[in-house]
Amino acid sequence: MATAKAHTNIALVKYWGKRDNQLILPWTDSLSLTLNEFYTTTTVKFDSELSQDEFTIDQMPVDEKNFMKLTHFMDIAREKIELTQFAHVDSINHVPISAGLASSSSAFAALAGAIYEASGKPYTMTDVSRLARRGSGSATRSVFGGLAQWHKGTDDNDSFASPIQEKLDFGLEMIAILLDTKKKKISSRSGMQNTVTTSPFYHEWLSVVENDMRAMKQAIADKDVHLIGKIAESNAMRMHSLTLSADPHFTYFNADSLLAMQEVEKLRENGVECFYTMDAGPNVKVIYDRQDRDVILASLAKVFGRNQLVVSQPGPGITFMK
Repeated sequence: MATAKAHTNIALVKYWGKRDNQLILPWTDSLSLTLNEFYTTTTVKFDSELSQDEFTIDQMPVDEKNFMKLTHFMDIAREKIELTQFAHVDSINHVPISAGLASSSSAFAALAGAIYEASGKPYTMTDVSRLARRGSGSATRSVFGGLAQWHKGTDDNDSFASPIQEKLDFGLEMIAILLDTKKKKISSRSGMQNTVTTSPFYHEWLSVVENDMRAMKQAIADKDVHLIGKIAESNAMRMHSLTLSADPHFTYFNADSLLAMQEVEKLRENGVECFYTMDAGPNVKVIYDRQDRDVILASLAKVFGRNQLVVSQPGPGITFMK
């Protein structure tokens, strides 16, 4: 038995689209910041007495759809680790599910870590990252803390994440504006697939990410928080523009998303350097240098409830609890 804790991550350079849906191999590399405030804790106990896997999420049995998905993931893990036993799996989420807050990244990273640790067999964190990817692409990055890069790879073996800087020595922080934590209508997976197959601009996205990855890694090396934020904002808006060019077109924005972006732009106009990003959901994340945290919080709190604003420092990689 083992318990693992993994944190969500927010991509600063996005992954949007798979070239292999079964292996979850992306068309591009991506780069993310792991967040301290949102996480999942998962316990895995292998049991020779079980005739099938058992799953609970937030102390409730999973529905049939999630049962099939999780059982498939456990079968992949058993094949990789050469185990035959079924398992009890209990997960507790400290992040809203399917709301564009990357809950799947912490969920599958924690599950993959707990599986390997409970197996009692030797492993590396790269092994964990490969396995986590098979549950959710972004989970491959949540294995590591701080800033991490997902290498797109060419097959199951060479598509995994690696850390860029796990413990940041500069002031990068993020505020999540919780605008709507209900389950989104269009999942990331279906949205990606629709975009890849129907957007006439998708090929250009591949070049955008390649250029943004190069620029972002240099901005990180220079510890330039403002340039990191500028690149992340541009990358996110270009990703979301793809959804508007898909057929049928769709968007993850709502009215409050647009309001939040406008408020960040107003702050910039008033000399406070901060930037926004969004994943596949309406909730906006604000990127800034921690020295500006108080003025940004004060300004946003005038428009949104203070309980809607969650400050997060860079978070750690997977940790294990006895």
